[in-house]
Amino acid sequence: MNDQSQAPGILPCQAIDALIAQGAIASATPFDADQVQPASLDLRLGARVWRVRASFLPGLGRRVTDRIADVAMHELDLTAGAVLEKGCVYIAELQERLALPPGVAARANPKSSTGRVDVFVRLLTDHGATFDDVAEGYSGPIFMEIAPQTFSVLVRTGTRLNQLRLKRGEPPKLSLRSVGVDLTETIAGFRARRHAGVIDMDKEDGHDPRDFWEPLVPRHGELLLDPGEFYILASKEAVEIPVLQAAEMTPIDPSVGEFRVHYAGFFDPGFGTEEAAGKGSRGVLEVRSHETPFLLEDGQTVARLVYEPLTERPQRLYGEDGSHYQRQGLKLSKHFRPWG
Repeated sequence: MNDQSQAPGILPCQAIDALIAQGAIASATPFDADQVQPASLDLRLGARVWRVRASFLPGLGRRVTDRIADVAMHELDLTAGAVLEKGCVYIAELQERLALPPGVAARANPKSSTGRVDVFVRLLTDHGATFDDVAEGYSGPIFMEIAPQTFSVLVRTGTRLNQLRLKRGEPPKLSLRSVGVDLTETIAGFRARRHAGVIDMDKEDGHDPRDFWEPLVPRHGELLLDPGEFYILASKEAVEIPVLQAAEMTPIDPSVGEFRVHYAGFFDPGFGTEEAAGKGSRGVLEVRSHETPFLLEDGQTVARLVYEPLTERPQRLYGEDGSHYQRQGLKLSKHFRPWG
């Protein structure tokens, strides 16, 4: 690597490829050709998942498998596929294993397609005291907590539900951008139907959206969020991620509103940029209201984008080889056929 690549920052795809070649990221099976993204790595489900009676963190001195033994209710075989029921919590083994070099840490987040169907996932590591964060130099297996909130989902060995972003040192926060919600369109969003069928997480364009969603028509630029409901909305502004940066969408302070926005927070370099043929892409917002009904107004700030530098320019940009979400407006996940 050159001197620039040793600076603090998010690792681009070629650096992730190098870690795989060095064995710092290993897998029980060969890596998929499209598994490494411009600034992240998709993670794949392994052969087993456990239904557990409670979420947990292993904590210092404990392994994930030890804690699974304490809370497991039953084990499911994913090699033939299995339905994960909404309202239940599962822990799955992942195919990838880490042996990170000194100075390299990681953070995980749900993939966009996972968040858009309201499946809450978090990464677990041995001895981990927090979800999603992988300590510098961590060596060991990785696991995923899966909690479908609205829809039951069909998954199998190899299904990709989350992604890993690797970093060297502590990248500086380059900028912070507020994101507002757009409530001006005739159909401004979708609300999930409570009693829908099962979503196959590996089946693209394979589900009729009307079986799972109802369209939302705002009145006077306002939308009332009902407690416990899940919504898909779109950002007011186009989102652009420069080619030498990556971004994460973070929730706003709870004092601004009684709702949560965006489970899937990673934006790779090139998203929405003209250089990557994505000019005008908007952010899709996954919104869940909490205990109190909340009246959302057009343009209201609902989330923030935090930009961080890459250690070097990535050899591939988001959407260069085609993407379901480049140049998007309001859009459901790739599992659904287009509305209308």
